[in-house]
Amino acid sequence: QVQLVESGGGLVQPGGSLRLSCAASGFTLDYYAIGWFRQAPGKEREGVSCISSSDGSTYYADSVKGRFTISRDNAKNTVYLQMNSLKPEDTAVYYCATVPFDCSDVGLWAYEYDYWGQGTQVTVSS
Repeated sequence: QVQLVESGGGLVQPGGSLRLSCAASGFTLDYYAIGWFRQAPGKEREGVSCISSSDGSTYYADSVKGRFTISRDNAKNTVYLQMNSLKPEDTAVYYCATVPFDCSDVGLWAYEYDYWGQGTQVTVSS
């Protein structure tokens, strides 16, 4: 059974950092791209970042470039999202999702991804 479980969310002050984890089970990440998405109340789900399996290439939304870093540890079947210099507008539920293609094939379009985790809340507030 394919399962993705996010963790690492929480409350952080503006300018702070968090590291989110996305642990996969029921399949190996070696052949899948993993994307991170977020959804704030009243807003559509937004693509944040993606990492490919074939070459480890990464993609970022303009809103997080230079602040967020995506990485993967295939041995642990886990993908991470390091979030630095957090802003109040980063507040959202963060989801990871997977698809058996590369990021270059699917981009950050949520409808392209097959399996989703339940999400973890990130709140940036003073």
